[in-house]
Amino acid sequence: MKKIDRRIVIVVAFIFIVGMAYGIMKFLIAQKEEPFRRPAQVAKRFVKAEEIKYGTIISSVSASGRVSSISEIDIISEASGKILTSNVPLKKGAEFSKGDVLFTIYPDEAILALKAKKSKFLNSLANLLPDIKIDYPGYDIEFKEFFTSIDVNNKLPKFPEINSEKLEIFLASRNIISDYYGILKDELQLSRHSVFAPFNGTFSEVYLEAGAYTNMGGRVAHAIQTDILELEVPLEKFDAEWVKIGDKVKVFSESKNAKWQGIVVRKSRFVDPETQSQAIFVRVNNDIKKPLLVGEYLTTTFPGHPIKKVMEVPRNVVFNSNEVFIVEEGKIHKETINIIKINEKSLIFNGIEEGKILVMQPLINVLEGTIVEIQGDEKPKSKEGKKKPEGKE
Repeated sequence: MKKIDRRIVIVVAFIFIVGMAYGIMKFLIAQKEEPFRRPAQVAKRFVKAEEIKYGTIISSVSASGRVSSISEIDIISEASGKILTSNVPLKKGAEFSKGDVLFTIYPDEAILALKAKKSKFLNSLANLLPDIKIDYPGYDIEFKEFFTSIDVNNKLPKFPEINSEKLEIFLASRNIISDYYGILKDELQLSRHSVFAPFNGTFSEVYLEAGAYTNMGGRVAHAIQTDILELEVPLEKFDAEWVKIGDKVKVFSESKNAKWQGIVVRKSRFVDPETQSQAIFVRVNNDIKKPLLVGEYLTTTFPGHPIKKVMEVPRNVVFNSNEVFIVEEGKIHKETINIIKINEKSLIFNGIEEGKILVMQPLINVLEGTIVEIQGDEKPKSKEGKKKPEGKE
């Protein structure tokens, strides 16, 4: 029993000592004065902002387009024979002017055959002149002049006008009229042995060169016009609605070190199913000093059109496609805008009430409710001026 009582005494004494020490510690802590603490300062962000004011904006439209020729044709041979060279080399890239002989199909046989037909026609007509003089005295002088004016080396002159049914039947029975028109047909066919340039241009492809043989209807080359060109410029439907046929536009190279004047000549009446854009066609006269090349891409600036009740801001002000920050009671909040048009560096919008303060700079890692102060609105601290003693001047 004595051993058990001793243990109890020791435990109780230990608990008493620990409790007393804890009480003394709390007493001493309570006697210590609290250290001075400065009140926490709320950090403010300074932002650029501007009041939302809507007005009418003249917005120009710029877009890139590919240069193409206004005229591209396949040059087809209208006669059979060997292709003869001309002053214009029948080579890809060769240039020519309107009216130049591009190539000739060997014409000697056709020339001789035509002369033979004319000689036979002269012989038939000579045999009829005495009968015309006797039976149709009013036409003998006309037909004699017609006969003497025929030259086998030149085109046939105009056939005399006939008002007599009898004479017409007489000439038809002798095949004079049919022979005359047959010769005219051969003259036309002979003229087609030489192919002339229909415009100023160049060969983009050559299928048969000089010395080759071609049949009638054979494709010899592909030519494009180079003095007058067109740009096909795709525009969004909203922008295309404001472009009118006849509008004068400015055309720039990609580096903008060269520019040309153009005019809108056509608008497509359909949209591209993939891009949903409408094609605008701009005609440009080629410049010898600053030549344009078919296939290159140029930038076209169309005249501006008015957009009412909108505001223009930098593109980096907008985030999440269509959201902006506004300042209300010193804090920032998100607002959704209605984007009307997106330009290269700016965009035009509406959809927010006028008079609200719009943040005009991009903000990173900022939450709604953040306290901000607008740059330029800081109020300077007032300074008390020294009072002038009374009674002294």
